[in-house]
Amino acid sequence: MVVEDDDSEKPLDLFLKIGLDERTARNTIANNKVTANLTTVIHEAALTNGCNRSVGNLLYTVATKFPANALVHRPTLLRYIVSSKIKTPAQLEAAFSFFSSQCLENFELKEFEESCGVDIDVPLEDIESTVNEIFEENKNVILGQRYRTNGHVRRDCRKLRNRNRQFQYAQESLKSASTPSTMLVWSVGDLFGHVRKRHPWADPKIVKQLIDVKLYGLLGERTAADDEKPSRKKKEKPTKSESISVDTHPPPTSEEELNPFLIFPQPEENFKVHTEIFFSDRPVLRVCNTREMLEKHLKTTGGRVFTRFPPEPNGYLHIGHAKAMFVSFGLAKERDGCCYLRYDDTNPEAEKKEYIDHIEEIVQWMGWEPFKITYTSDYFQDLYDLAVELIRRGHAYVDHQTPEEIKEYREKKMNSPWRDRPIAESLELFDQMRRGMIEEGKATLRMKQDMQSDNYNMYDLIAYRIKFTPHPHSGDKWCIYPSYDYSHCIVDSLENITHSLCTLEFETRRASYYWLIDALGLYKPHVWEYSRLNVTNTVMSKRKLNLLVREKCVDGWDDPRLMTLAGLQRRGVTSTSINAFVRGIGITRSDCSMIRLDRLEYHMREELNKTAPRMMVVLHPLKVVITNLEAGSVMDLDAKKWPDAQIEDSSAFYKVPFSNVVYIEQTDFRMKDSKDYYGLAPGKSVLLRYAFPIKCTEVILSDDKETVVEVRAEFDPSKKTKPKGVLHWVAEPSPGVDPLKVEVRLFDKLFLSENPAELDNWLADLNPASKVVVPKAYSVSSLRTAAVGDRFQFERLGYFVVDKDSISNRLVFNRTVTLRDSYSKGGK
Repeated sequence: MVVEDDDSEKPLDLFLKIGLDERTARNTIANNKVTANLTTVIHEAALTNGCNRSVGNLLYTVATKFPANALVHRPTLLRYIVSSKIKTPAQLEAAFSFFSSQCLENFELKEFEESCGVDIDVPLEDIESTVNEIFEENKNVILGQRYRTNGHVRRDCRKLRNRNRQFQYAQESLKSASTPSTMLVWSVGDLFGHVRKRHPWADPKIVKQLIDVKLYGLLGERTAADDEKPSRKKKEKPTKSESISVDTHPPPTSEEELNPFLIFPQPEENFKVHTEIFFSDRPVLRVCNTREMLEKHLKTTGGRVFTRFPPEPNGYLHIGHAKAMFVSFGLAKERDGCCYLRYDDTNPEAEKKEYIDHIEEIVQWMGWEPFKITYTSDYFQDLYDLAVELIRRGHAYVDHQTPEEIKEYREKKMNSPWRDRPIAESLELFDQMRRGMIEEGKATLRMKQDMQSDNYNMYDLIAYRIKFTPHPHSGDKWCIYPSYDYSHCIVDSLENITHSLCTLEFETRRASYYWLIDALGLYKPHVWEYSRLNVTNTVMSKRKLNLLVREKCVDGWDDPRLMTLAGLQRRGVTSTSINAFVRGIGITRSDCSMIRLDRLEYHMREELNKTAPRMMVVLHPLKVVITNLEAGSVMDLDAKKWPDAQIEDSSAFYKVPFSNVVYIEQTDFRMKDSKDYYGLAPGKSVLLRYAFPIKCTEVILSDDKETVVEVRAEFDPSKKTKPKGVLHWVAEPSPGVDPLKVEVRLFDKLFLSENPAELDNWLADLNPASKVVVPKAYSVSSLRTAAVGDRFQFERLGYFVVDKDSISNRLVFNRTVTLRDSYSKGGK
């Protein structure tokens, strides 16, 4: 931010004076950061009265591209530009590269000048000779392609003649026309690049002019043929006798897809400025570690990556936390580093041991192993000592405003009446707060930040508040507790975190984060925010989840309809499929996307299809009596657990009894047949999976003459009948004995709308059919020994898991996901 006097010049006028065209100047002032930087650069260069366009363009490049980690050297570069010792873009880029490697260190001017080509003039003869050599080397290619390659950058031939072969230098993008991939394509840009390789400090305007003159001399006038698009021959279809070569190799996977953590810098690079904090009343804070501080940090960590997963133990983790775990634990694992599991336990009123135990269990279930488990409360003494130091340095004060007054004053950007109280007074009051001598709500410790900032999170945030509540971890030792905004960044620094990773809603807190640890002179981790995970047809805010549980809209935190990780676990979703889902989404800063639930279900099916054995269960049984099979006769048939089961592998099969009484789904029978129906109907045949074809011969109706209560059928023991329909079924294991009864719970989307959180009355959007209980389904007897957590595919129905509500004589199955996969049709 640039603070100007009332009589200072407007940025637009200033930018026009240095030669920017009006459009560029107006676009620049639309960007506050570039405006501030360019204004500062112009003043540093002492060119407020203007300069020529070429110097102005260099100033603009300095304002937008100068390495932030070496701003101390910017005045030196500007002196070289103003004195025309650095006058070309190539020299400027070389200077950026030089300063980027030097950062905050001193450097030798001679070394700098050699790196940037200062006082090196390349003779015209040398440039001309090089251009001639390059044209000679590539003459055949240029003649073959002519202006078809260079047409977009070639000046009109008549202008060339009229100007006596003097060309105006223009910064235009270089494009080339499409040509067959087997031919070498040249453009003016390619030729220019080859000259630059040999003479990096040559005047680009002269190089361009010489290339244009040479092209015109070699190719002459542009002809009509030069403007014609190259004809494309149609590929001839191979005859039937010809063999067709098919490329079975998949397209190459990008590095980012193979390793999504490539975007993060190495720990030794954390001396560079990657954040600037603007104040209303002081210079810009350019956040970076000194070389000495970074070396001390690297010595402590051994140069390894240190991350942390810092959940607040005030609820159950949800699928958004799965992404946070993947990012923090995943980066540490990929770089052979360490990741803390740190409980952010600064609010004793909301935290429970139940949540702490749950978080640790879920982290392990998700496949992550913490380097160390810590608590913010482990650092309460350090945090208190640093708060005292913050007061001593004049960066904090004890305040007596009520929460309502603080809110009002912040909205009006007004300072607290106690903001400027003496340091000694704040120290005494803070000590009284610690000793329990001040009532709860009568005082807070606030950070003295910037009440006139454009960032609401710099409005003197609360660092400490009084709470006479015992702490679940530290007991009753403390009656003052630090806030998240105060403790989070300090503990990151104390634990030597290299990468402090969080979701984008915390981006506006980055200024406060760095302000505080800079004010205390602590090591500064690299903060990076990524987009949070939003999934359709659910809510994921802890407040809303708490309300759903409290109002009994769901059956607890582990209700299978919730996107809590405990709910997904109970539903039968595997941690590997969740991690695959998160990895597929990627680590980006795009915060406007809502991920469809279909995408998660795709990954569920992908894994369960490979790991869940097939079984047969009938949800709504309809009795079928096979009249041509002797009553009491039972055949044990082989049924496949896996589609590709091999006959010699007995473990890939299970036994199913086939008797004269079988049960099919009620929906698999109709009184009237149709062409698109493959179920059973009067006079129609179907195949009972793994068994025999049967044909409906009679239908028994109830007294209402509509409801089907029983179907009579005959089976074909020879299997000569080849019906189209194939049905799953369950038979009586012995005469008069019902099949195994199980309870099946069918779960669906919890909310009807894709984004219920945006609705005013979001609870009214709950899906009344999100849970359907089938109390008396029939299953094959092989399921009798299933244990809690076992997963199966119920043929034609979906994937299911044994629920914890199961008891010895009554199994309960939760549907994990249906077999239908709409997501894969649209691509991953």
